[in-house]
Amino acid sequence: MSQYEVKLPTVVIVGRPNVGKSALFNAIIGRRLSIVHEQSGVTRDRLAAPVSWRGRNFLLIDTGGLGNFSQKRSDMWDKAIAAQVEAAVADADLLLQVTNVQEGVVPLDEEVTARLRASGKPILMVPTKADNNTFDHAAEEFTRLGFDKVHPVSALHRRGIGNMLDNVLRNIVAPEAKEVPEQVEPFKIAVIGRPNVGKSSLVNALLGEDRVMVSEVAGTTRDSIDIEFTMRYQDEIVPVQLIDTAGLRRRSKVDSAVEVFSAMRAADAIKRADLIIFVVEASPGGLTAQDRKISSMIQESRRACIIAANKYDTCSDTAKNQLLDELRYTLPGMDYAPVDFVSALEGQNVRNLIDRIAEVRAQAEMKIPTAVLNRVINDAFERNSPPATGTTTFRFFYATMSGNNPPRFVLFVNRKELCTDNYMAYLRNYLRQSFDLTGLPIVIELRPRPKSVDSIRTIHKKPTYARAVRAARKTPIRTPKTVNRGARGKVKNRKNSPK
Repeated sequence: MSQYEVKLPTVVIVGRPNVGKSALFNAIIGRRLSIVHEQSGVTRDRLAAPVSWRGRNFLLIDTGGLGNFSQKRSDMWDKAIAAQVEAAVADADLLLQVTNVQEGVVPLDEEVTARLRASGKPILMVPTKADNNTFDHAAEEFTRLGFDKVHPVSALHRRGIGNMLDNVLRNIVAPEAKEVPEQVEPFKIAVIGRPNVGKSSLVNALLGEDRVMVSEVAGTTRDSIDIEFTMRYQDEIVPVQLIDTAGLRRRSKVDSAVEVFSAMRAADAIKRADLIIFVVEASPGGLTAQDRKISSMIQESRRACIIAANKYDTCSDTAKNQLLDELRYTLPGMDYAPVDFVSALEGQNVRNLIDRIAEVRAQAEMKIPTAVLNRVINDAFERNSPPATGTTTFRFFYATMSGNNPPRFVLFVNRKELCTDNYMAYLRNYLRQSFDLTGLPIVIELRPRPKSVDSIRTIHKKPTYARAVRAARKTPIRTPKTVNRGARGKVKNRKNSPK
């Protein structure tokens, strides 16, 4: 069961743009999950993270800034951000309205307060950026918005956050840690690709709801958004954490600090994922150089991968085999990754993609018995003998599986340098076909078999007094300087020797 299905009480951080909501969110959860920047409007989607405070648990959600829609100069993202905030407020048990104590009450604060009161949800006023005691008195100004008490905090210095969280617990019914069922580690899936290929649309299609913001403008998603849900496959319910990431552009085209942070979050998502959905655009013109760069990142990470060729509805008149051949030609190192042609906008083949995810997950957890593995590799050597190098042939003695996801195998051989790259590729493909390791990169480590192995009795012998005496007797005795050895090894005393 997902931690969201445990029904933890939800606390939502809201407020106007650029008042420090994301900084407060990171300070409470104790890690940098949300991107913090002086530029307003950096946060656009909802970010969620579980919080435990004094043995009580709740879910904290960060949202984008609420702008003024009545002004003609309102940002193009205001409506989309407001829709995300309204969805979060509708599910909230408590709202934290964040304001800037250093700027005081501004008209937009009053408008945000009025909109939040219309929801009927309880609200705590949290003036942030109160870096020292002098700002506590200034924070009282926010009581004129209709609040009996304010809770000034400083995310930078972590000042006042503990008192504020104590008041949060007084306003929600948060279960204790022992009351929350033990959570199963979710299967993490990162959705990766270049900008504007439909990653967020695919995430919404997999979830069956408009959970993340979608726009035709490249770079809409900035944070890496972790979304937990349950995936049903046959009779099994699988807890899954879906990670929507920002589009990865070429480094030469990254022109802002926010985009640098977004790329760092996406790279981190690749490292912590169990499976990567590599989203590309299904097009007869082929893929781009940036797609090849992203595929190299995925191969270096050694993560399981599925290629989702999105926007297939726009090129349905082109034969699928032609598109597949072009994709395989452009991404030669991704031959282990299965390809699904989907249309996130139309929902075409999304169900097949879910089945493929479940299939790869099952294969990633496979553990191959040693006896079966050795029979398969022996069969591979018999079917196709390795090429000889000079007078020496590459020989295999023994194999074992050392780990999974990705599957890792250790092969004991005579000399590992005799194995050519072509034969190593042959062994990987043979293992993949034999055990149906779909979507998984195979790691094979070659180890030379030791020529001699010490007896276990010799290794574990305990030293005894008799053994020490025998060892001492075998030690050669050093003769004094006055003693000289003759030609035949006889010892002659210089003093007594005849002149």
